[in-house]
Amino acid sequence: MQTVTTTPFGRRPVTACQIESSALAARPAPVPQVDKWELMKNLSLARDHFGVSDRTLSVLNVLVGVHGARMLSEGALLIVYASNAVLSDRAHGMPESTLRRHLAALVGAGLIARHDSPNGKRYVRRDGTGDAMRAFGFDLRPLLVRSVEIAVAAQAERERLAQAAALREEVVLLIRDAVKLADHAVAEGHPAEALTDRVALVRRQLRRKLPLAALAEARDQLKALVDKLRDSLAAEVERPVATVEMSGCDSRNERHIQEPDKEQSDSEGPDLDRTLRSCPDVLAYAPDGIRSWEAFIALMSRLAPMTGVDLATWTDACRSMGPREAATALAGIVQRIAEIRSPGAYLRTLAKKARAGRFEAERGLGQAA
Repeated sequence: MQTVTTTPFGRRPVTACQIESSALAARPAPVPQVDKWELMKNLSLARDHFGVSDRTLSVLNVLVGVHGARMLSEGALLIVYASNAVLSDRAHGMPESTLRRHLAALVGAGLIARHDSPNGKRYVRRDGTGDAMRAFGFDLRPLLVRSVEIAVAAQAERERLAQAAALREEVVLLIRDAVKLADHAVAEGHPAEALTDRVALVRRQLRRKLPLAALAEARDQLKALVDKLRDSLAAEVERPVATVEMSGCDSRNERHIQEPDKEQSDSEGPDLDRTLRSCPDVLAYAPDGIRSWEAFIALMSRLAPMTGVDLATWTDACRSMGPREAATALAGIVQRIAEIRSPGAYLRTLAKKARAGRFEAERGLGQAA
């Protein structure tokens, strides 16, 4: 092995980084050889761990490319002695001042060592057979010595990136849930400012790369707010269903169901007999007949999921129209089921009209008949 120099040429003083790099280059390598391009791939992934930029690595890529053999091997001459002009040309015309800065950064990071000749020039001295005896320039041996360290750092970065991608995916899905739940909550008259404000903040944060801790914090905070709003909405959904099933939550609707003759005349809402005459198909699901609004509403509550109307839609219809009109509207849908592509969407439209004061179940019975 050639004599290793640890001091720079000219007026430049020796530094701790140069001494450390030269000492590193003299250590035994943990492996006999390593594929230089695989090593560069790992180093590019783990560059933050070694404190080098992608531009600095592009210069190292030039040095590695100038070295002829694909493998960096123990015992081989690993010194690159190409001139700055050659290196600059290989780096797509990089100014020599910039090149020198990146070379110094590589030495400082302990990825290469510098061995200056007596006159500061880079060259190789050969024997009578043409074999290289000694060379002066940039030593790539620290890459071989640190190859295992580089591979470990790259694997750790791959795992970190995978974890970040999974966290980011969770956050994006939570944002979608948050936006849709907040829209639904606002439409139902519930406050959702805390959630919408948090979503706006997280969306701004996602425009840049966030550390794992920040992603996890955003995920946890969003999840807590989404869960809280979802639980609140679920409680609201359950309350009207209990009204429809006669659990006693809403006194006004309860009286309509229990005392139809006293509280609601034919002129105040749909007529049960006319509803059953106009929508006879529902009678197939009531073998014992239907003798009261209570029985009719209970029947339609059971039929709702069978017709493709989900719980939230049925609950909203009961809240918007009142249980009698909602049950009458659903009976009309059952009667015309072959003509209605999406019963759930159709009932949601009727509920929306009811909230705007533009729906009366009696008018639809003529169409169902």
